[in-house]
Amino acid sequence: MAANKTQETDSSVTDFVNKVENEQKRNDSFELIRIFKEATGHEPKMWGPSIIGFGSYHYKYDSGREGDFLLVGFSPRKAAISLYFSCDIEGQSGTLLAQLGKFKNGKSCVYINKLSDVKEDIIKALAKESINYIREKYPVH
Repeated sequence: MAANKTQETDSSVTDFVNKVENEQKRNDSFELIRIFKEATGHEPKMWGPSIIGFGSYHYKYDSGREGDFLLVGFSPRKAAISLYFSCDIEGQSGTLLAQLGKFKNGKSCVYINKLSDVKEDIIKALAKESINYIREKYPVH
């Protein structure tokens, strides 16, 4: 069975963020590191070449596929900052999302243009909810 494409690396989070071209995204990234560290109690780690993750868990599906993945994280992409949560955002966090601010979302991602468009306390609440959701299903590292 193939390994996950996105795995934790030893690359420097600070070096990665310092290379973000857009100054707003770079500044927002340093703020998001602070926010996620406070919310999770985990230090930031690079996952693959462009995702900053906080904490990890080991999953095993009924199909036999298993691996490790980040609990929560983000990536300062060109189009938007992607916030990654390990829960069904639409199903689990609908009430929190309604309070977040200006964003777009997918099943487990929230896309924001800039940090000032959303509320910090709601990001923290989403992170905590995500971790609680994962703890009910898988071992958290």
